[in-house]
Amino acid sequence: MSDGQSSGAVAMRRAAVAIGIFALATAFLFWLDPAGLYLWAKAIHVIAVIAWMAGMLYLPRLFVYHCDSELGSAQSETFKVMERRLLRAIVNPAMIFTWVFGLYLAWKGFGFWGGWLHAKILLVVLLSAVHGYLAGAVRRFAEDRNEKPARHWRMVNEVPTILMIAIVILVIVKPF
Repeated sequence: MSDGQSSGAVAMRRAAVAIGIFALATAFLFWLDPAGLYLWAKAIHVIAVIAWMAGMLYLPRLFVYHCDSELGSAQSETFKVMERRLLRAIVNPAMIFTWVFGLYLAWKGFGFWGGWLHAKILLVVLLSAVHGYLAGAVRRFAEDRNEKPARHWRMVNEVPTILMIAIVILVIVKPF
């Protein structure tokens, strides 16, 4: 096992431990004060959304730079590690926490009722589809099978931003 692989394994273990602690702390908060969980769930949801969006904005930017590196080069291999770690340690767990706590908030706070909420959930489904597209791209880059130019990834980089703006407007303004 090379040094890069062992440090990657250590980073993944640390991420798994952090997620486990976070989940246990959430369960403890629910056990301690079920009525007060709503505000904690809202805070955790916002934190998870921020982490998810950070990764969703950074991953396509990594792809832009990765496109410019020569296949098999040290730089290309470094990008593969960065993309994989970002996806597995930050983006995937953040999306899961966003969905879990978001659905709890939609149920507990709004009974899944409201046109703005339905539109928001639809946009989050679309954001999740973009997430899936980016996860597939991480696999393709790892296998040196990317066929998209840097320009494509620059354009893809704008999609999460547009969805995020629409989602935030729906949540804050509740236009319908």
